[in-house]
Amino acid sequence: MIFTETHLRGAFIVDVQPREDDRGMFARTFCQHEFAEHGLKVDVAQCNLSVNHVAGTLRGMHYQLAPAAETKLVRCTRGAILDVIVDLRPESPTYLQHVAVELTEHNRRALYVPELFAHGYQALSDGAEVTYQVGEFYTPGYERGLRFDDPRLGITWPLPVTVISEKDAAWPLLSAEAVLG
Repeated sequence: MIFTETHLRGAFIVDVQPREDDRGMFARTFCQHEFAEHGLKVDVAQCNLSVNHVAGTLRGMHYQLAPAAETKLVRCTRGAILDVIVDLRPESPTYLQHVAVELTEHNRRALYVPELFAHGYQALSDGAEVTYQVGEFYTPGYERGLRFDDPRLGITWPLPVTVISEKDAAWPLLSAEAVLG
């Protein structure tokens, strides 16, 4: 695998190194040793799958507070998405900055999301399918979210939002107070 750190410390794009022959292609998508060598958490508590029927569907921006803070390894296995993460670590020099990465079935790329990063994505194609390896169990009492259209974040989504849950549309806008409360 090829690990490329983004400008947000600890957040990595993970590309596969395909091996091809007459049968097709093989590539490793996760290895505890390789992830640990890059200082990444290797615990997997849950593996999740989401299917998005319509291009423009938006999920996010979600995160969990400690002690249930999550890491995620996100990959699009059918279609395409724009995956976005926001640094919510108050001590970080990139606090409230974001990275957007296109994940597609063709580029086979993944995004490693560290703890205390909000995560969300927009389906760029009908039927986009996304898998997540998550490092902590979903814990509703620690779940939080950011508004996808918060002007303070400055995220540009490539398509109009066609479908979004009521919960995701209702996250409050950021204020001058700290996000993690």
